[in-house]
Amino acid sequence: METLKNQISIIGLGPMGIKIATLYIQQGFQVTVFNRTLAKADPLVKLGAKRAETVREALAASPVSIVIVHNYSVATDLFSSLENDDVLSGKTIVQLTTGTAQEARLSETWFRKRNAAYIDGAIQVAPEQMAQPDTTILFAGNTDKYQELLHRLTILGGNLKYLGENIGAAAVMDTATLSYIYGAAAGFLHGALIAESENFDVKEYGNIIAEIAPGMGEFLKHEGKVIASGDFSISQSPLSISAEATERILATAKLSGINTEFPEFAANWLKRAEVVGYGQEEFAAVIKTLRQQGSL
Repeated sequence: METLKNQISIIGLGPMGIKIATLYIQQGFQVTVFNRTLAKADPLVKLGAKRAETVREALAASPVSIVIVHNYSVATDLFSSLENDDVLSGKTIVQLTTGTAQEARLSETWFRKRNAAYIDGAIQVAPEQMAQPDTTILFAGNTDKYQELLHRLTILGGNLKYLGENIGAAAVMDTATLSYIYGAAAGFLHGALIAESENFDVKEYGNIIAEIAPGMGEFLKHEGKVIASGDFSISQSPLSISAEATERILATAKLSGINTEFPEFAANWLKRAEVVGYGQEEFAAVIKTLRQQGSL
């Protein structure tokens, strides 16, 4: 039984799959790896992993398999050959492939019909950031099964977030955090244009952003609490101040002759909220106009 606790299979050997397999090898696990391009396993075999020739062989080798492939379409193709196979019975699948909540629900149903336990997850960092104290990975699924897997999963990172038994929760929250990341990245890139327009060192601009990022994170954490409470009374920052700031960013872009798409977008969001009377409410009140727009 102790041997079974130290067996794991990794299905999918992109950069993240290779990193995950390496982490388990380093922790003394008996690691079996599978990838459709078999040669990708070569470096891991040299480290001590066992190469599986098929998905079935990988699943049969371990009680727990981590799946980390390009998307759910690839995962579906890989498992389709097992439609009438009993190899999944009694196994546990940890799906770390990026997908939607609906895909997670369909996948859970498929595996349950084959008597396999299913946990869905979403990694929030790049491969080089794995296995750190602040490595965030989201998980959803059966509570007892998740707790059973913790001794394996903590090897991947120190900030595991269990979001409950709603199997779609990890995928939904992953999409939500990506929305924040790409929104912030769009603002960062436009800021780089502003810096360039004044011949300011963009590398130093990046350094400044890194320094103010923790404080911005705390501000957004507060705004999240405001939205959850439904009380938009001014507590940190009136919406009107941000509306004025986005207009100033847009004016700067126009005067500098740089791209105006991002500031026009941001200013439009804030202006709409101000026009309907939310200017003297907390910044987060802009979400009320977004909700109204979504219901039209």
